[in-house]
Amino acid sequence: MESGPAIFAGLVFALFGAGLLVWTTTRLRHGRPVADGVSPVASATVAGVAAVVALALGAWCLIQV
Repeated sequence: MESGPAIFAGLVFALFGAGLLVWTTTRLRHGRPVADGVSPVASATVAGVAAVVALALGAWCLIQV
């Protein structure tokens, strides 16, 4: 019964992390900024780190099931 919320949270984190990672790499490949008014390197780094952290949290939640 308690595994339902863990599965849901894991899938949400994993989908968010994957979507953010795909979006960030697509923006970088097209030469467009990831965030307006911010250094391109800093914004890509922060977005990449956030995506990897979200994927790791999703994996951790799914492992706990």
